Order: sequence, then structure tokens, then C-alpha cells
Amino acid sequence: MKTDMFSSLKVIHGAARSTALSVAASMVIAAAFATPVSAFAATSAADTPAATAKTSKHAKAAKKPTAATADKVSSKKAANGAAVKPVAAAGDDAPRTSVKRKRVTYTSNGRHHSVVRRVAYEPRQPTVGQAFGLHDTPDALMLRSSVAYVIDQNTGESLFDKNSRAVVPIASITKLMTAMVVLDSKAPLTEQIEVTDEDRDYIKNTGSRLSVGSVLSREDMLHIALMASENRAAAALSRYFPGGRPAFLAAMNAKAKQLGMTDTHFESPSGLTSENVSSARDLVKMVNAAYQYPMIRQFSTDHSYEVYTGKRSIAYNSTNALVRNPSWDIGLQKTGFINEAGECLVMQATIHGRPMIVVLLDSSGKYSRFADATRLRTWLDNGGDQARITSADAGGPGT
Repeated sequence: MKTDMFSSLKVIHGAARSTALSVAASMVIAAAFATPVSAFAATSAADTPAATAKTSKHAKAAKKPTAATADKVSSKKAANGAAVKPVAAAGDDAPRTSVKRKRVTYTSNGRHHSVVRRVAYEPRQPTVGQAFGLHDTPDALMLRSSVAYVIDQNTGESLFDKNSRAVVPIASITKLMTAMVVLDSKAPLTEQIEVTDEDRDYIKNTGSRLSVGSVLSREDMLHIALMASENRAAAALSRYFPGGRPAFLAAMNAKAKQLGMTDTHFESPSGLTSENVSSARDLVKMVNAAYQYPMIRQFSTDHSYEVYTGKRSIAYNSTNALVRNPSWDIGLQKTGFINEAGECLVMQATIHGRPMIVVLLDSSGKYSRFADATRLRTWLDNGGDQARITSADAGGPGT
């Protein structure tokens, strides 16, 4: 009898102990998941580890610069002639770390438990235009681009102007200058160029479909650099320049000076660095100069192109959806994007029977630059009631 009673008590005690351990484990795990979000905060992978910033950068409040300040600050030059890279201020309306909750299920002692885990992440850092308030500049068409500039290519008349003097990163718009320097060198277009480790992106750590060891002609490299914005192609082209990449960059900046691009500086043939800067007014000069090269016009407006790398064939498509739209008459184009620059687009296009040069920089949203171009074309097709001057330095609130 005592033995039976002892066995029963032992079973009950074992069950109680198991339950207690299970509850204790649940409380420990729940406490771990409930740790303040700052303990789990991770830096943003905007494009590359080099572009990330700690969450604490947004913790301190600072006075937000006005749009009028952007042109003045961003136009300053360093001693070597490069534009000083502006530093974003972290004000009350700076991007904050967002918190999401995720339900996590785990098993302990054969029983299922569920807790809500708080997951923290830091959103993409603001572009230079956002940091300096350029997006606060109003315009009649409510464009998503903080910089917009349209001129009549024949007369040079300004038809639409929004922050055209602001000096901002231009990303892969750079490749138009890269193409001009390559063609000016008169190097054989049939010469075979090999991609090496030196052509990898060590700035943003982006990948490429053009693997190391790929071999293409200089002409094919130029084609996919302009049409598909292939970064390794641009890098390889600069390395095969007489004197190597340093001489190539010197030639890019010399060409910019020759064209009167006083707000422009290049540190990369591909545009992956935010140190490649310019203004919309300078880019009009660059687009107009690039338009004089028939090969740049052809390659930049092709819809698709296939290359053979010596290993395999790769089919590339244009990065600009508008070139496939039959309602557009585009003579030259180039897109660009890095986090600091936002979405960028430059074009030569015939609108309402007039050849125009369109510059759109620092647009927010993957397709917004194309939508902005369409808004501008519609406005111009309708006659454009007046020249829209909405620059931050225009001396007024804008239109």
C-alpha cells in the first residue's frame, strides 16, 4: 500500500517538476525576445556595408538645413577641386528605426509555445537631396524628383527648372562621360578586354552578370555600359585606357572642364561612388556633348543586346523602360541609381516637335523618374503655360 502511494506521489512530483521547468523555460525565452529593441538593432544594408550607419546617428536632434542652403553648401569645393560631400542632418523628421513584431513558435518538453518577437531595422539613409530639403521645394507638376531641368536643345531656353543648380551625386549618369572619354581615345573598338578582380565593385559590393575572366570587345563593353549600365564593363574600359584608371579619371575631369561643367567632379568611371557629383545645368552640357557621338546615341537607346563572354552568352536589356514605349522619341538616355543619389534619368527627346534635354535627379521610388518624365512631356505637349522656375535659389517660394 505504501509502495503504491509512494509511486503515485513520485509520478505527481515528476509531472509538477516538468511543468515548473517548462514554465521557467518559457519565461526565460519570452524575456529574451522582449529585450529592448535597441539590443537587436542592426545597421541598414542600403547597398553595401560601406554605406551603412548606426541607429544612434538618428538619435540626436539637429537643425534641418533648408533647400536654399543645399545649393550653397553642396557647391563648395575641396582643395583638390572635388565637391564637398554634404553630411545629412538628423532632425526630428529624420528616418527613424522602425519596429515590427513577428510571432515565433518553439517546442519545450513536448509542448508548443508562442511568443511575439520584436524585430528592429533601420530604413535606408536619406539621399543627399532629402538631407538638404530639396524635396521640400514645391513645383506645379508635383514631381517626385528633387531636381528637374528641361531646356530646348536648339535655343538653350529653360522650360522647367527645379533646383537646377544643386550639386548632388549622379550615379551611373557618369557613364555618358565614360563613353565620351573612351571614344575620344580612338582606341580600337575591336580590341578584346578582360574583366579582372580590379573591376569588382569594392565601393557598394554590388554583383555583376559579367564574371571575372569574361572577355568582350571594347565596343561590346561600351554597349552594355550605356544600355544596361553594366558597372564592370565601365570599370574594365577605364583600366585599359593609356595610363590606366587614374589617367582615365583625369581625362574625365579634364573633359568636364572643357565642356564648362564647373559643378562636376568624377572619382569613378561607373558612378558607384557618391563623390561623382554634378548639377542639372552641368548635365545638360554633358548630354548635349554626348549627343554628338552617333555610337552613344545608338547604344544608349537600344532595347536589348546579347554578348558572348568567352564562357557564355548574356542577354542584356535597357534600364530605361521608356525606350520601349513607341510614344516616346528618345535620341539619347542614361539612368542611374545609388542610395545617395536616388533614382536619376537624363534624356534627349523630341517633345511636341522640339528637341529637348531632360534632367531628373534624386527621384524617390523605382519608377517615379519615368513617371516624372511623362508628366513633363504631357505638360510640354499641352504648351506649358509658362516657364516654371522652382529652384531653391530663385528668390521666391516657387510655383
